[in-house]
Amino acid sequence: MCAYLRFLPVSLSLVLSCSVSSPAAEPPSRPHIVLVMADDMGWGETSYNGHPVLKTPNLDAMAAAGLRFDRFYAGAPNCSPTRATVMTGRNNDRAGVENHGYALRRQEKTLPRALRDAGYATAHFGKWHLNGYTGPGAPVLATDDHNPGEFGFDEWLSVTNFFDRNPLLSRRGKFEEFKGDSSEIIVAEALKFMEKNRAGSKPLFTVIWYGSPHAPFDADEPDRAAFAALAKLSQHHYGELVALDRSVGTLRRGLRELGLADRTLLWFCSDNGGLPEISPSTVGNLRGYKGSVYEGGLRVPGIIEWPAVIQQPRITRYPAGTIDIFPTLADVLGLPASVMLAPVDGSSLRPLFTADVATRAKPLAFHHQRRAAWVDNRYKLIQPKLAEDKFELYDLEADPTESRDLSATQPEIFARLRTALVAWNASVATSVAGQDYPERKVSATEPPSRAWNTAPEYQPYLAELAARPEYQSAIAPKGSKKKKQ
Repeated sequence: MCAYLRFLPVSLSLVLSCSVSSPAAEPPSRPHIVLVMADDMGWGETSYNGHPVLKTPNLDAMAAAGLRFDRFYAGAPNCSPTRATVMTGRNNDRAGVENHGYALRRQEKTLPRALRDAGYATAHFGKWHLNGYTGPGAPVLATDDHNPGEFGFDEWLSVTNFFDRNPLLSRRGKFEEFKGDSSEIIVAEALKFMEKNRAGSKPLFTVIWYGSPHAPFDADEPDRAAFAALAKLSQHHYGELVALDRSVGTLRRGLRELGLADRTLLWFCSDNGGLPEISPSTVGNLRGYKGSVYEGGLRVPGIIEWPAVIQQPRITRYPAGTIDIFPTLADVLGLPASVMLAPVDGSSLRPLFTADVATRAKPLAFHHQRRAAWVDNRYKLIQPKLAEDKFELYDLEADPTESRDLSATQPEIFARLRTALVAWNASVATSVAGQDYPERKVSATEPPSRAWNTAPEYQPYLAELAARPEYQSAIAPKGSKKKKQ
């Protein structure tokens, strides 16, 4: 093999000394798997979804080559909860992640553990946010008993939360400084992992969780040049998405150059809906934004590319979401049901890879911050407050903007969905109490949600972190500006 790849730390470009072609192959029984997730990217923020100013040529190309979901849902309307659904295939509240900055319970069965046990080399790059800390992304400590390694990742280069240009990251507990755009950095590091391990006997499971386009926004000047007519905040936000899209192109090109593309299942999505303060709109014509259980808070871009299997690119209106990632991959690999903790809320999307499927058998369910939602194909039921017996019913096919409540005019549909949602809510309450675990209770060692800047374990690092601009507001005296999620 004459292929040689070098990922330069400064320019973050790929340098080839010779090329490798990907031979045609039978669909692999154990494909390489790459999961990519944006941070706060709304459903409307792709050019294939018709955004008026943002161009995303690389995501457009991925969508044109694979399976594009026009109804793909984050597991919850903000970050940590959605990441918990990816890791478990279960609703976030079942796993103890009721809001941003809550820790994933170690009693949960997780996707990286299942894949590691199935023989995969596993790695995480970027935002983690499942170890119970709030505040801007700080390097994950080696002593953190909720670090990515504790949940099944062999390698990890991670921070607790969002991160921006020139980040300080943690490689299995060792702090490392990087220069450049954060999206490009973690893609380059992920490709290094793939290059190092591609010749081995283990298939690769690589998770890339961006810190963009989460606030605060800090885009390179060339990346925001196309948005000069917009307000500064929007310029930087969309500039971050330009860089993110470019890094998706780098990732796809890198997979081809490494000879891995045909045998790789590549899955892209976002962790929640878009942001309200950005113009033009981040959510298209949908209702609500991040933090809302209306479509604008939950529906996000979703694409799966797997050349060896998805050979007929197409667009599907089938409702799917991050809750389905673990069940889908377990099905693809033929793993036993026991790798997931019951009850599982997601479903396998494997049938969609080769055929159109019209109807989803198991509704998509959401339970977040004492609210609930139930998506049963064309209909959606919302319970704005779990403590109140009040519901809203929408027909998403006839009314995608959720402007007409049908709870009074469609009594049969309303009664059916209400009965199902109330029963599911009771099931979630049982899980929250720890009844799904062998111990029949939640471990007393699970940490509360807390700010890392006041946690005792971070105190030895505060002086070092305070010298960096991204942490100065977090380490400022009390009374400073409220921290971002």
